[in-house]
Amino acid sequence: MDRWRGRVALVTGASVGIGAAIAVELVRLGMKVVGCARDVAKIQKLAAECQSAGHPGVLVPFKCDLTKEEEILAMFAAIKEQHKGVDVCINNAGLSHPEPLLSGKTSGWKNIMDVNVLALSICAREAYQSMKERNVDDGHIININSLCGHHVYDFADLHFYTATKYAVTALTEGLRQELRAEKSHIRATSISPGLVVTEFVSRANNPDQVAGIYAAYKSLQAKDLASAVTYVLSAPPHVQIGELLLEAIQEAAFVAPATPGPGLSSH
Repeated sequence: MDRWRGRVALVTGASVGIGAAIAVELVRLGMKVVGCARDVAKIQKLAAECQSAGHPGVLVPFKCDLTKEEEILAMFAAIKEQHKGVDVCINNAGLSHPEPLLSGKTSGWKNIMDVNVLALSICAREAYQSMKERNVDDGHIININSLCGHHVYDFADLHFYTATKYAVTALTEGLRQELRAEKSHIRATSISPGLVVTEFVSRANNPDQVAGIYAAYKSLQAKDLASAVTYVLSAPPHVQIGELLLEAIQEAAFVAPATPGPGLSSH
């Protein structure tokens, strides 16, 4: 990770859960991390904790509603003005609502699509443009995906969310193909975790059911995803890690294809 010290990473959805863990770990390793979320107060608290811990990097909080393109563009403009640009873009922000395909609300579907697909695509585009204009040819775009991006599980509340994660799988491969066509050495990676202990799963599913799953199975922790990100970033520049799937050892039995359960929401 030495080559990333002092360089700039953007982490979306950095206020809690996986995003917060990734942001703190990159700061610990000496990066300048712009962490964005709608609730910037939580990131400000994280930034103060990083400073108190004496980490060599710095966490820069940025308030941004990812459902609004104008706010995303303003964030990238501010990063350009204050920090020159983005070298690493980690599209972590994601959400789900319990909106089945047969009875779900269109507004809920749109909200999921805006964050999980459109915001991710806009951030990837703007990060690439930031790298290109500064002749940064070793940058990295990392999309935090889900096992739901590779299999449709029998759990109605997650079916629309699953569709957006399939889109992330396709979008990441599309990024790699377009980058190759541009003869760029910028890398694109999808990281797909299974059940992770975060606030996301409890918000998206029945809390009692989630508590039962957490009690019965040792799930992934947010820090496990932070380790996966540093593993991907630390690969030699000529190595492309296209897809990384992570699941807890016990989870493989729990999330068999025909088994319903909330175990595949990642954020």
